[in-house]
Parts: sequence; structure tokens; C-alpha cells
Amino acid sequence: MRKDLGVKTYMYPQPVLIIATYDQDKHADAMNAAWGGISDSNEIMLSLSQSHKTVKNILAGSDLTISIATVNYVKDCDYVGLVSANDMIDKLEKTSFHTIPSHIVNAPIIEELPLTLECRMKSYQDEIMFVEIVNVSVDEKILTEGKVDIDKLQPITFDPAHQTYRQIGAVVGRAFQDGNLLK
Repeated sequence: MRKDLGVKTYMYPQPVLIIATYDQDKHADAMNAAWGGISDSNEIMLSLSQSHKTVKNILAGSDLTISIATVNYVKDCDYVGLVSANDMIDKLEKTSFHTIPSHIVNAPIIEELPLTLECRMKSYQDEIMFVEIVNVSVDEKILTEGKVDIDKLQPITFDPAHQTYRQIGAVVGRAFQDGNLLK
């Protein structure tokens, strides 16, 4: 038997994205965002309120990086979503994160998060931002045979029903292959 729950944000998995920018004085900022995803082969859609310092930075000319939150940095990733750079400009100093400038876009890379998408804003309207991926920067420690190894990355996902972060688990099938068994 099925039960109606009404309108909920229950899309699984929801990535935990850490968006980093520079303000006009080159202070690095980062925020936690769960409402985003791939919208085209080189494009990401983000649902971001205009009140975020990160959005203000992007609209003022900063590019952005989007890093995938990982198991080892849950506390830091949650913190950058709890504290606003509107109120605390140096909030990253409370974390274990260190930033380096991207050599491709005008935005910081968080060294501790091993998978970073370097992006430029394409459009922003009605609190929906589309960004172009111009490079993917990875720490070599998460590569196996030149490809990102999700087991080494250890990404987390947001569970909106329980307000928790969860680790992504085991392989259960092969994309573009297992369905062939039904042909």
C-alpha cells in the first residue's frame, strides 16, 4: 500500500555541493548547497537564494567552484552551510579547509575536497543559476586508471527526510548494460 506525503524535497540522492567564490576583496567564501545537479553535458543548475553572500559574489563578477562534499569533512561542509559570510567574512578560518586559487576560473579551490568543478555563471533568474563547467580538477589520490573512483572519493548525500548526511554505497548494477538482459 502506498501513502501520500504531500510536497517534499525527496529526490535521492541529493548531492552535497560546496560552492566557493571570492568576494570583491579576494576573501574566499564557501557555502553548502543540496539543490543542484547536472542539467546538460557541461552545465549545472543550482537553486540559490539571492540573500547568499556566494550569490552576491558571483553576481559581482566572481566565478565559482563546486566541490563534492566527502565523508572526512562532514563537519566542515555542514558548518559552511550554517554560517553566512554576510555575517562572518572569515568563516572558512573556523574550518579545516585551505583554499588555493584556480588557474582557470576566478574562484578558490578547497584543497581538502578532492573533486572540484570549475565553473562560470551562464544565467541567474528567479533564484535559479545555470553555470558552465569549464574544468574538473581532481586530487590524483581519488583516481583509478585515470578515472574518478567513487570509493576513494567517498561522497556524501543529503537525506532531507531525516536531516542527515549519508555515504554513498556499493555498486548494484552496470549502467547501459544490465537492461540488455531484458531485450
